[in-house]
Amino acid sequence: MSGRPLFLAVTGPTASGKTDLSLALAERVRAEVISMDSRQVYRDMDIGTDKVGRAARAAVPHHGLDLVAPDERYSAGRFARDARRWMEEIHGRGALPLLVGGTGFFLRAVLDPVFAEPPLDPDRLEALRAWLKSQSRERLQRWVERLDPERARLASEGGPQRLGRTLEVALLSGRPLTWWHRAAPSEGDGLPGVVVLLDLPRDEMDRRIDERVAGMVERGLVEEVRAVLAAGYAKDAPGLTGTGYREVAAHLRGEATLDQAVEEIRRNTRRYARRQLTWFRHQLPESALRVDATAPVEEQADAALAAFERAGGEVHWKGGVNNEVGT
Repeated sequence: MSGRPLFLAVTGPTASGKTDLSLALAERVRAEVISMDSRQVYRDMDIGTDKVGRAARAAVPHHGLDLVAPDERYSAGRFARDARRWMEEIHGRGALPLLVGGTGFFLRAVLDPVFAEPPLDPDRLEALRAWLKSQSRERLQRWVERLDPERARLASEGGPQRLGRTLEVALLSGRPLTWWHRAAPSEGDGLPGVVVLLDLPRDEMDRRIDERVAGMVERGLVEEVRAVLAAGYAKDAPGLTGTGYREVAAHLRGEATLDQAVEEIRRNTRRYARRQLTWFRHQLPESALRVDATAPVEEQADAALAAFERAGGEVHWKGGVNNEVGT
């Protein structure tokens, strides 16, 4: 993949300050944000996914938020297709696409597109999904270990949604998802971009995670989960399998006290952040710029924009010299 960069991506572990940096960048240049977060696609789930506030959305256009209902799935492949369309539109408005979020699979789907998904019979798929929902997580894990052993660990870490997707492809296509990743053609060429990774010491990351979880509870996380469940969505709906939602749902069922649920959210969020760090270490391009997430956000923005310009990217500066965004 080569050529003038078409986007600037800001990624990093949970609580590393990605949103703050994106808004600081948008204060300097004409830019629009594309959320690169697999949980923020769900409607009516704002607090637990830590979506950017309404005021910030009014000031800076955001894409990729509130796309699907909590019981729908949203894949990395779909994100890549949507992101390409959003980027083309953003370029047409003379602005810079900022891809912001910590879902590594979404970023890789843009930089290195995933395989073209095999066609699956919709009636059989609907019946299979209904059956999979009735199975325990332990049973799903055993099936994945037999049908796609190479993917078993990754699928298990992704929870019921990723376990289910792995089984759907294996059972309905006759080949494991691992095979499709290797053998099937990709959906298109990768797009050139500059990737900025916010680097945060683990003790500071843990401190920020604890602070974030406490803030979510104060802002009404329990009430948000109660409202989503009251709307008729099942506890194992794709949107409700994420950290924060499943622990509070267990509390609302009487399986844990609120203090226990909050502590479990903290632990699970720390584990997720560490998995993110592992992914970034092994999957990001070598050219990714590591930026100190404890530095003032103005310095972070300076470093990100300097890297983008060094790579040949051009932007419309606000109140300064204008350069066309390349398409």
